[in-house]
Amino acid sequence: MFSVITLKFCVASLCRRGWSIMEDSKSLEPSQSWIPLLSNTESQVHGVITCDKQMMQSETCSMPATLILTTLVAVFGSYVFGSAVGYSSPAQSGIMDELTLEVADYSFFGSILTIGAIIGAFVSGRIADCVGRRVAMGFAEVFCILGWLAIAFSNVAWWLYIGRLLVGCGMGLLSYVVPVYVAEVTPKNLRGGFTTVHQLMICCGVSLTYLIGAFLNWRILALIGIIPCSAQVLSLPFIPESPRWLAKVGHLAGSENSLQCLRGENANVSQEATEIRVYNKRLFLRVLNSCDYTEALQQHSEASIIGLFQLQYLKSLTVGVGLMILQQFGGVNGIVFYAGSIFISAGFSASIGTIAIVAVQIPMTILGVLLMDKSGRRPLLLVSALGTCFGCLLVALSFLLLDLHKWKDLSPILALAGVLVYTGSFSLGMGGIPWVIMSEIFPINVKGSAGSLLTLVSWLCSWIVSYAFNFLMSWTSTGTFFIFCGICGFTVVFVAKLVPETKGRTLEEIQASLNPFSTKT
Repeated sequence: MFSVITLKFCVASLCRRGWSIMEDSKSLEPSQSWIPLLSNTESQVHGVITCDKQMMQSETCSMPATLILTTLVAVFGSYVFGSAVGYSSPAQSGIMDELTLEVADYSFFGSILTIGAIIGAFVSGRIADCVGRRVAMGFAEVFCILGWLAIAFSNVAWWLYIGRLLVGCGMGLLSYVVPVYVAEVTPKNLRGGFTTVHQLMICCGVSLTYLIGAFLNWRILALIGIIPCSAQVLSLPFIPESPRWLAKVGHLAGSENSLQCLRGENANVSQEATEIRVYNKRLFLRVLNSCDYTEALQQHSEASIIGLFQLQYLKSLTVGVGLMILQQFGGVNGIVFYAGSIFISAGFSASIGTIAIVAVQIPMTILGVLLMDKSGRRPLLLVSALGTCFGCLLVALSFLLLDLHKWKDLSPILALAGVLVYTGSFSLGMGGIPWVIMSEIFPINVKGSAGSLLTLVSWLCSWIVSYAFNFLMSWTSTGTFFIFCGICGFTVVFVAKLVPETKGRTLEEIQASLNPFSTKT
């Protein structure tokens, strides 16, 4: 019920404000591939898309019940993602005491989730393209269910590790498939709002797992993690497959039927169905103009792998990879995974601290969703990075006071305030905006490989932070958060100097500013 209310609130707010997503920045998802329909001319394709633009501009916000239900079922996967991330913090003391684990053992348990996620993300695109988006989500949930069962009934550390690895594999699949599916089933005028609900549900998963884990045993908490997994598996047969994927594999009639179901019984979907079929053909014809048919096939398939590493994409690659590295090295996974131990080390109640995180994180994420297309990406990123920097500074000062044995009564309050400022600020911008910018700054022909590379970089950095965090805290708690504070401060400079504002700009305009070599060519 909470998820339904949250989803409807966010979408209704976006519609009332008259927000829209630029077609050029979202017209081709990373997993989409060309369909060689060579019966029409380039001018005919251009005419269809121009006509479709005019039609979409005149449309008002409409939300068929099927579309809302379909999106809700998909973002159950996002909730599963969040619950997996949030599990290790409330479960830490119970697992370490009952199974007599050392700090190194539990650090490995926390970080092996990201190793599984790297594996899942690496194969996610191929699985989603081969069997479809719905089957891929179901496949991911099977991994998660098996993993949660292994954790819940484990009596030795190895079963914990196997379970956590399985959950990570499922999470890596979901991290790719869910936003792609949501983007492919929603209309252009609602795509931005619906896609950002993915990040909101991740936040809900983390927050509610914190809240429930404050009162329940770690084994019961693992069993509760099975509930959203099972809910999605049981609901998937009742939602339509992605119309874009159906068209890509040649099921054109099924694609149009899926669109009709998603848009409503009386909606006219002919223009949108035509655009799905011909958009990639337009890109293919542009390549074909400069080479023969066989070379065009090779260039179109290889551009997403080799073409990314060219001088013309250097700035886009720098911005994308830089944001992902700074997002993770700012310490988010260390703080999220081990929030309870941070509060205990600072002399504060872990259960009260995690409840306070829940109270701050969800409203700030909703605020970020609502401000995304109004204030712009750069201002939100700057405010978010400044907030995380200040939050880390407060936590560092808290531990410094403990080390100096001064103002001990003030130390727990500073620790709580710092963690809350950090999580709230991160939820406002740094949590979701780097992924939005990633989808906007890369050209269509390299967007797939760029998305895979950035996802791999993000999960690799996440693993490094989550594994090293406990060791850093044992070395020096004060120094750990001063390091995070410095990285967050550098993020402010990085965003101010290099990250472009993409709000209200077409993909061509963004590429002209980021890739001058490509423009001159």
